[in-house]
Amino acid sequence: MVSSGGAKKLSGMQKQVLSLYRGFLRAARSKAPEERHRIESIVSAEFRRNSEAVDRKNFVYIEYLLRRGKKQLDQINSPDIVGLSSLKVASASGTKP
Repeated sequence: MVSSGGAKKLSGMQKQVLSLYRGFLRAARSKAPEERHRIESIVSAEFRRNSEAVDRKNFVYIEYLLRRGKKQLDQINSPDIVGLSSLKVASASGTKP
């Protein structure tokens, strides 16, 4: 497979993150339409927030987020789960992870 122009190859970790994101979007398709939109919005916002807040070189924390995300994806894929909720927790110290 030939890459286009100046496209960079993705690292293994970047591929894992994209795969997890696609997994969440696929899982959302199996839910009711209004819940699908809600799941897509929450997932998109969470991935965007982490892409801005987490240092790309903080591999230990990124691996932790991947493990946590995979567990959440497994839960969402369960037919017993009909939706997703989010909880915003403010940091007392105001520092980034």
